[in-house]
Amino acid sequence: MYIGDYLARRELYSPDKLAFIDAGKSPEWRLTYREANQRANKLANWFKSQGVGQGDRVAILARDGYEHLDCFFACSKLGAIHTALNWRLNWHELLEIFQYTTPKILVFSDDFRANVEKLVAEYPLTTVHLDGDGLGRGEPTARSYSLHFETTLQASPATPVTCESLEAEDIAALIFTGGTTGLPKAAEVSHRMIAWNTLNTVIHDVTHNDTYLNVFPMFHTGGLFVYTLPQVIFGGTTMLIRAFDPAQVLTLLQREKVTVFAAVPTMYQMLTTAPNWAEADLSSLRFCTSGGAPLPVPLVEKYTAEKGIRFKQGFGMTEFGPGIFALAPEDAIRKAGSIGRPNFFVDAQIVDDENRFLGPDQEGELVLKGESYCSGYFNNPEATAAAVDERGYFHTGDVARYDSEGYFYIVDRKKDMFISGGENVYPAEIEKVIYQNPAVHMCAVIGLPDPKWGEVGKACVVLKPGNIVSEAELLEFMSARLAKYKVPKSVAFLEALPISAAGKILKRELREKFTS
Repeated sequence: MYIGDYLARRELYSPDKLAFIDAGKSPEWRLTYREANQRANKLANWFKSQGVGQGDRVAILARDGYEHLDCFFACSKLGAIHTALNWRLNWHELLEIFQYTTPKILVFSDDFRANVEKLVAEYPLTTVHLDGDGLGRGEPTARSYSLHFETTLQASPATPVTCESLEAEDIAALIFTGGTTGLPKAAEVSHRMIAWNTLNTVIHDVTHNDTYLNVFPMFHTGGLFVYTLPQVIFGGTTMLIRAFDPAQVLTLLQREKVTVFAAVPTMYQMLTTAPNWAEADLSSLRFCTSGGAPLPVPLVEKYTAEKGIRFKQGFGMTEFGPGIFALAPEDAIRKAGSIGRPNFFVDAQIVDDENRFLGPDQEGELVLKGESYCSGYFNNPEATAAAVDERGYFHTGDVARYDSEGYFYIVDRKKDMFISGGENVYPAEIEKVIYQNPAVHMCAVIGLPDPKWGEVGKACVVLKPGNIVSEAELLEFMSARLAKYKVPKSVAFLEALPISAAGKILKRELREKFTS
């Protein structure tokens, strides 16, 4: 057993422990660590027969399912690089990614067969389909072979596979940063990074006996690395679902007596409006973790009052950790809006435009340093060099501050900030106020071009069912709580906000909607 052979090590310690539940399958899959390791060895042997070796990339384009972990663990045994793709991308964007990551094999689910057919016409490679008939309805295409995943895996030997030359700094996975436009950068996640993130996580989070329900997409750092890998290393049980479904999530939390759950605020909002919210028993949860955006205090109070939930809040990113900050449950109200304090092995500082360290209550850019930083961006030395300064600090692009007790606050993303009449306006600050209105379910503030002020704010709001508030009333509500220049010039009431697969509000799509 070498670095990266996670399942072989875990099988040694707890072979018969329930490791994974795939609740997206019918019937559900329930795998012990021994069974999971056998599957990984079989797939690794098949990858090896196809010429996949240390440093090679294996791509997967699929909804969440255990096959993502099959691929990750098989790649880890070979020293190959797991490359999970954002299924929101169109085939042109995927082709650009393929051209600079050059995968040898693509695993895909039938949801995306049409894109894959176009993709492999330009970039031929071996494809493996999880469901459906594959490419060409089961026949090899002229330029690519399409094989069935489970049939191929089960036909391969379970002989143990390891990479004796693998080192901690070798890359385990590529995780793509950015949204659904442009060419995302591929952050290089090393085995070293995984180990240090696990250490940061377990110091105050995970035990040997936790059950975790993952609702993040597996192409996202939240899906693969926030709790899933630490759970494997510590020997807990991880549950997967195909896609976020509030009613299903509440059912599984109760049925499986889940102890750890993580989501973003939009998901927590959706759970409260699920038809089975009132009767759901969530008493098994030790805590819930929220990240991605500040968790509104009214939502914390609702979960506490109705379900007895203790909330941890935090902050992470693809390139670092992803576990960077944590806010303890006892501080959820007292330090509302804070991302907490840096995790044990993370150094966090605030710097000004001259890269000088700032003190308490001074706003500047958040910079980070520590062993849980990635190894740079794959095949992109310019971006790798630009991300880290001469002192070794990674520049996040987040405007932040910390208080006298060492609690950090994200003021906003630099890219979300807009300038109105010469004043910097940070949407997160406005959204925090809007959420205080009892009629508001979700909101997002964007900056739009304006001939007089340069840019002005627009609040995009989804109201709670049965609630009514007018634009004038909401603007008056904000005017009573914000400086005049921060108050948006208009409000748009929408039935829903555009949300990414990771559960974050897509402000780019809102800007396009109101500028087109």
